[in-house]
Amino acid sequence: MSDDKKEKEIDVNVVVSKVTNDVSRRSFIKTTGLALGGLAMMGMIPPGIRSAAWAAGSDAPEKTSLKIGFIPLTDCASVVMAGELGLFKKYGLDVTVTKEASWAGVRDKLVNGELDAAHVLYGLMYGVQMGIGGPKKDMAVLMSINNNGQGITISNQLRSKGVVDGASLKKLIDKIDGEKREYTFAQTFPTGTHAMWLYYWLSAYGINPFTDVKNITVPPPQMVANMRVGNMDGYCVGEPWNARAIYDKVGFSAATTQDIWKDHPEKVLGTTLEFTQKYPNTTRAMLMAVLEASKYIDTISNRPAVAKVISRKSYVNAPEDVIEGRFLGDYDNGLGRKWKDPDYMKFYNDGTVNFPYLSDGMWFLTQHKRWKLLKDDPDYLAVAKKVNQIDIYKEAASQVKVPVPKDVMRSSKLIDGVVWDGSDPKKYANSFKIKV
Repeated sequence: MSDDKKEKEIDVNVVVSKVTNDVSRRSFIKTTGLALGGLAMMGMIPPGIRSAAWAAGSDAPEKTSLKIGFIPLTDCASVVMAGELGLFKKYGLDVTVTKEASWAGVRDKLVNGELDAAHVLYGLMYGVQMGIGGPKKDMAVLMSINNNGQGITISNQLRSKGVVDGASLKKLIDKIDGEKREYTFAQTFPTGTHAMWLYYWLSAYGINPFTDVKNITVPPPQMVANMRVGNMDGYCVGEPWNARAIYDKVGFSAATTQDIWKDHPEKVLGTTLEFTQKYPNTTRAMLMAVLEASKYIDTISNRPAVAKVISRKSYVNAPEDVIEGRFLGDYDNGLGRKWKDPDYMKFYNDGTVNFPYLSDGMWFLTQHKRWKLLKDDPDYLAVAKKVNQIDIYKEAASQVKVPVPKDVMRSSKLIDGVVWDGSDPKKYANSFKIKV
């Protein structure tokens, strides 16, 4: 084993040992739990002690044995590391982190209660809330897990035809002479984030994702294999499956999703609204554990060790080096360009990543309306207020010293130059030139 590899092993072991020692001290907490729990409810003890009381006193988790699902993607890291670092146990939870095969499977298991919570697509949660793309059920977005770090990959077959970006793809599709064929692009779930990034990127270059190309749904880990055998010409997915296409020499990166929207919302910690109402203390404990893991991961010196953990077969099941590169912001597009991207995948970023902004949830609804997944304009703000659990997020954040923004909305300019701020979602949803 190389010195670098040994150092990565040591990093993980040291942290796990530290957290385990913290957990062992809970015998003291248990002896004083009832008193502390009562004081916590009255707001009479400091936040650090209060968080311990939640694990032992009257604010103890109502349900302690949980199953939290994830899809094998780099951004499952905060859920995985909350388990690996003993953070769920720190807050009184016995969590089994379960690897799922597809987003449709995650959706179904959340709805029927087989999973208590999950690392899940932001747009999927809103799709279920609205009864599109599957069964209708009231859902709860507890926190944003990450910003950035997804990508759009194009096959080397299209590269041989001169495609290197969105503009050249548009020229190929519009080509009158020569080969005429249908080009196929894949996303991971009809109402999910990757579908919305793909559609937005294509339309920014004048390509209608429903009439100019064919689009299909493929689970993230199957993207590279499907491209290799020619089932698709391009796809949008999370890492490491864009970097893996380059590693396997089957495709190249035409764009990152941070090119489309800098610091965009991506995965969330999601559950049902019923779960949050029935188990509020458990919900808060989950949040606290994942928030602490998010802080840990966003310390850049910890990332090589995290990449090693999540590369395991039981998690992402991809080469450690393939995960680590873009995880550290080291990008190679497979066309000869290499760069250090300051807008790489973020999990904490001083708390700005994790807050469940109402405007983020509303944006996905506007795109669902744009592509006729929703037939009519909903009450965008009312839906977001129901789904995004801002109050319980604030409670959890205060206990683990995560700052909370003053505004529940945020403003961003996307790749087409259009600003989204949540102020007039109906007008925004219906303003696009390319839509269904």
